[in-house]
Order: sequence, then structure tokens, then C-alpha cells
Amino acid sequence: MTSKEIAQPSAVSRGGADVTNGEALAAFLAAGIGAAAMGLIVLLNEMGVFAAPTLYGPAGGVSGRTTLAVAVWLIVWAVLHFRWKGRELPADRIRVVTLLLIAFGILGTFPPFWGVVS
Repeated sequence: MTSKEIAQPSAVSRGGADVTNGEALAAFLAAGIGAAAMGLIVLLNEMGVFAAPTLYGPAGGVSGRTTLAVAVWLIVWAVLHFRWKGRELPADRIRVVTLLLIAFGILGTFPPFWGVVS
């Protein structure tokens, strides 16, 4: 076996076809990071550290906060997708990390939590 073959992660073979989960797990983890970004942006806004610009007047600052969170999500998704494309990754660990990030994102947008942090 060459060092090149060892360095490349192998795909799981099921029924003669290679099955990889890297692309799907990239989408899952990116969603968690996007949710955490939203919670962090809201927390920073409520603490007066960062104010997202208002992109649509009737919606107010929430338009800027959500746009930033979506931008983070899309960038992370693209980067992870191209890094993990064609790879088999441990789904359990990524699932736990994603759920923790989503929990932080929800907590960060929960108004009673703002008083505790700031």
C-alpha cells in the first residue's frame, strides 16, 4: 500500500457502490454553525458589542442579523462540502456537535438569557 492510499479516507462499500457521508455531514454541521452564529450575533447585539446593519427598514436590525447568519452558514457549508466531499466521516460525533451548536443558537436568541450574559 502506498502512502497516498493510506492518506485517503476510504468510502464504505455497500452493494458494489461506494457510499460516502461527507457531503451530508457538511450540510448538518454547517446548519449548526449557522444557528450558533445567529445566537452569537444576537448576543453581541444585545450586549452592545456589535450592531448588525439594518438592511430592510420595516424589519429593523433583524434583517441584518439574519443575513449575516445566513452568510456564515453558506460559507461554512461550501468550505466543508469541498473539504469532506467523497469522504466517510464519523457521523455520531458530528451529530452531537451539531446539536450542541443548535442548542447554543437557540439559547442565544432567548431573551431571558440576554440578561444573564450582559
